[in-house]
Amino acid sequence: MKEIIKKMAREQILKVNPYQPGKPIEEVKRELGLSQVIKLASNENSLGPSPKAVAAVKTAAEQINRYPDGGCFYLKQKLSKKLGVNPSNLILGNGSDEVIIFCLRAFIDPGDEIVIARPTFLVYNISGVVSGAEVVQIPMKDFRYDLKAMKEAIGPKTKAVFIANPDNPVGCYVTRSELDDFFDKLKDDVIVFIDEAYFEFAQDLDDYPHSLSYLNKKNVIITRTFSKAYGLSGLRIGYGIATEAMIDCLNRVREPFNVNSLAQAAALAALDDHEYLNKSIQMVAEGKDYLYAEFKRLGLKYLKSAANFIVVDLETETRPVFEQMLAQGLIIRDMGVWGLKTFIRVTIGKPEENKKFIEILEKIRNQMQGDK
Repeated sequence: MKEIIKKMAREQILKVNPYQPGKPIEEVKRELGLSQVIKLASNENSLGPSPKAVAAVKTAAEQINRYPDGGCFYLKQKLSKKLGVNPSNLILGNGSDEVIIFCLRAFIDPGDEIVIARPTFLVYNISGVVSGAEVVQIPMKDFRYDLKAMKEAIGPKTKAVFIANPDNPVGCYVTRSELDDFFDKLKDDVIVFIDEAYFEFAQDLDDYPHSLSYLNKKNVIITRTFSKAYGLSGLRIGYGIATEAMIDCLNRVREPFNVNSLAQAAALAALDDHEYLNKSIQMVAEGKDYLYAEFKRLGLKYLKSAANFIVVDLETETRPVFEQMLAQGLIIRDMGVWGLKTFIRVTIGKPEENKKFIEILEKIRNQMQGDK
């Protein structure tokens, strides 16, 4: 029966390894019989959601017998004022991931090429393969985007280039001058998809690009999300910014009612909770400094990050470390899926969570060194 189903399936999907998210807290509790679990694997916001967002969800829940506003009118109005664009320049998605899928549905034919970095956000490759595209992967240089090589890889079949800025999983970012050079003399018929899921954590960097200034170019799509700094991962809501003509094409492949009413209400309220957002950004900045200092103390190499996570080189096979941490109620990200066999990625959590992570990591390393 399994072979029959495989013959029925589209050839492209059989080439895909499904995305493996970080283990949920409840699953780890259930599987290992633990009462307390800390999750620092999926770059979620450890503060929890904005209280204003929670209150808005409770109110909106009374109307969940009705379909949501398919056009996200009020959210587009508020976002357009915040960003200084027109509502017609916006599209809302079930997470910003969905806007990636809209782009591929709207513009990529089987046999077209897309250019991405390696390593980078796994969804670019997965969705690209599913769409029938040839995915051209350009290795990073010293864990930074090689935009020059990515530009040189653009050929007659290239339809889109995906740039995660900052990047997940390594946390690097593309500078303003690097992006300017990339756009210089770039063909107008190549879409440049700038994924800014971690924008809020990088926006104050002196050389971080002001991506909205590139909207005068007709081939740019910028995405952002409410999942990270705004703490709404569980509601899945993000948005894309582009020219009106580009948004029109993306809307043609968007499912009706793709953003639920609770997510819309939460995002509207979260945009007004400036105190929460500032607290979230400050927690990450302070946690990053603490973890950097601890990694230095432990003699561990790490990658400086513009996002809310840090990648660390343990200089040993990390799967056993991941499993030992899991057994002690701490979920981190094993980087083996990206081919980085000696690296882990840890989300910056609350101070007590960061401290617990360091305590467990140091204990495991001492045990491993003692066993040698």
